[in-house]
Amino acid sequence: MSIAAVNTRNQFSGKVINILVGQIVSEVEIETPAGVISAVVTTSSLNNLRLKVGDPALALFKATEVMVAKLN
Repeated sequence: MSIAAVNTRNQFSGKVINILVGQIVSEVEIETPAGVISAVVTTSSLNNLRLKVGDPALALFKATEVMVAKLN
């Protein structure tokens, strides 16, 4: 699954493995072939998507800034 209007390098498909629901924002963890991706979304968006653990999901990235550091 992918969304054609978005650069495919910025998409990772996977499965929802954990959801931490908060009053205003919630955290969603998606297991992908590249590893686990965690996203913070509004709880109202989470409810609108009707996401639950085990659902297939797509993580899309849009970054205006990326920092890189060398690991020793």
